[in-house]
Amino acid sequence: MAMTRTSRTDDDTHTDDGMHIDNRHGHGPHTRPGCDSRDGRRLRLDKTGLPAWLDPVVRAVETVEPLQLSRFLPPKNGSGRQSAVLILFGEGDSGPELLLMERAGSLRSHAGQPSFPGGALDPEDGDPATDGPLRAALREAEEETGLDPDGVQLFGALPKLYIPVSGFVVSPVLGWWREPSPVRVVDANETARVFTVPVADLTDPANRATTVHPSGHRGPAFLVESALVWGFTAGVIDRLLHYSGWERPWDRDKQVPLDWRS
Repeated sequence: MAMTRTSRTDDDTHTDDGMHIDNRHGHGPHTRPGCDSRDGRRLRLDKTGLPAWLDPVVRAVETVEPLQLSRFLPPKNGSGRQSAVLILFGEGDSGPELLLMERAGSLRSHAGQPSFPGGALDPEDGDPATDGPLRAALREAEEETGLDPDGVQLFGALPKLYIPVSGFVVSPVLGWWREPSPVRVVDANETARVFTVPVADLTDPANRATTVHPSGHRGPAFLVESALVWGFTAGVIDRLLHYSGWERPWDRDKQVPLDWRS
């Protein structure tokens, strides 16, 4: 992959597909870049001024079809709980990177499992069909990681996906960490750590594997930063790498077993 460096709780639900959903309402600040919450202006996507290495991602977001991402799509009857995750690209010492968080090891389900920041839409986030998911993705990222949303430039949104086991309709929102800010564990009861993963590590064939659940379900996985990234999060990363042209050949027969608690 060739990339050019540029200057620059109990209230939560964690689905069986490894997505972090925060069900809390009406908490935390709600000021967003590109949207003044006091006058309710629309939050919009902005593709201007992005680093050149993000061009393949922008093209992939613009052209990918829903079924190219997942066979599980939102019900046609409109059912399902609306939610959003933030797929945040930054640039660190090792080049382009993604922001992830890891669940606390004391939780009853999916302990220690990494995910994108994200959660269910609050009423104040706005219309789920327009800018509601954008606002929710930023709000949840701020509440979960301490991220300063004013430094994030949202540039794309993938087609909505569906997690049947939990009934969540998920909008993956993509952002560029234009002005990096410190991130941290906000609630230690829910989150073990907040960390970034170099994209080069995600594309390294040595770090890739296939998870096998006792139910028989198989899916892509990444062994990075002392963590196993799998489920919904790994599936989205896998498809982004593929359609951005960043994927490298890897051994799909390399398996990582999961247990029934996963």
